[in-house]
Amino acid sequence: MVIAGMSGGVDSSVAAYLLKEKGYEVEGISFLMWEKPKGTSPACCSLRAVEETAKTARQIGIPHNVIDVRGDFAEKVITPFVHAYISGLTPNPCIVCNRHIKFPYLLKEAQKREAEFVSTGHYARIERQATRVQGFKDSSTTTDFSHQTSVLLKKGVDTKKDQSYVLYVLTQDVLKKLILPLGDYTKNAVREIAEKLGLAAAKRAESQEICFIQERNYLTFIQKISPVEREPGPIVDTHGKIIGSHKGIHGYTIGQRKGLGIASPEPLYVVDIDIQKNTVYAGPRDSVKKKEFYVHELNWLTPPPPPLMKKDKEGLEKTSGAFRATVKVRSTMQDEPAMIFLDPASFEIVRVVFDEPQWAPAPGQSAVFYDNDIVIGGGIIKKSG
Repeated sequence: MVIAGMSGGVDSSVAAYLLKEKGYEVEGISFLMWEKPKGTSPACCSLRAVEETAKTARQIGIPHNVIDVRGDFAEKVITPFVHAYISGLTPNPCIVCNRHIKFPYLLKEAQKREAEFVSTGHYARIERQATRVQGFKDSSTTTDFSHQTSVLLKKGVDTKKDQSYVLYVLTQDVLKKLILPLGDYTKNAVREIAEKLGLAAAKRAESQEICFIQERNYLTFIQKISPVEREPGPIVDTHGKIIGSHKGIHGYTIGQRKGLGIASPEPLYVVDIDIQKNTVYAGPRDSVKKKEFYVHELNWLTPPPPPLMKKDKEGLEKTSGAFRATVKVRSTMQDEPAMIFLDPASFEIVRVVFDEPQWAPAPGQSAVFYDNDIVIGGGIIKKSG
């Protein structure tokens, strides 16, 4: 039996259908997480979306249930989201939701029903392998790869839709029970399946927003939710000159261009945010690109590749404490080549050094490490200083 998470969109709907076609006993589960104001389009996991999902489940011919998680969602996703912005960070609430809400609740419902697997409509792949890896224990997740068969999380075949980035926070315990039916499909193929079946979700527009944010207006949302008022402060250029004023640092994020309100011969972007000085730093586009940063709160899905070897002055080979990988710092970017420097004794923090500077790695966002199409792990970009 498979417990299929269904959000109301075309992806999770087709994923549930494909599971049934493969012969699984499937039950759809929807989570009621948040309510958008009346008159707006139905959000993922809102009451209206859940009602539409129930219709889709009937079309597919599977049972469907709704779990109200609004309290936990507010506590574990919305509150940290607001706190992060107030602290000058740029969070990714979808990743937080996967870690603390979506997958824990799917597993909980699977356990209640004695279901063997859980499933979602993410575009990524699961590969179960029999090779055991010796000598690696991740202190950050207590995952010991020395005594168990690991499961690989891999990129989806549709490179434009690959969602492995938002799944790096999963553990081996989750991956062992997870089926991702869409990993070998393109988005166009999935829509074609939905249209042939006549599913209502086939005509639903692609969701481009965080489910609890209206029209990407983070500032208005934070001001409504948070009792903390932030004072206006200076906007300073890369030479230390005050060139404007901001309305509160919670309204700004690294790489932001719009909303600065500064007349300049060239476009200016947010380069840094200093919460202690209540200051926003702005500069030209090239100043937003960064080559290196630290990553903490790590989660390893596989043991890191063997560290590179280097030769000392006497020509003897020694372990460098670093390995090569590609790294992605936002879901929409291509993963790029980098060196990852780590402390083999702890695996609690790493330093990422890209081969070439990359656009706006923002503290609070996630950096995910890849070995070709395999997710090695990832963590949260740490604020410097």
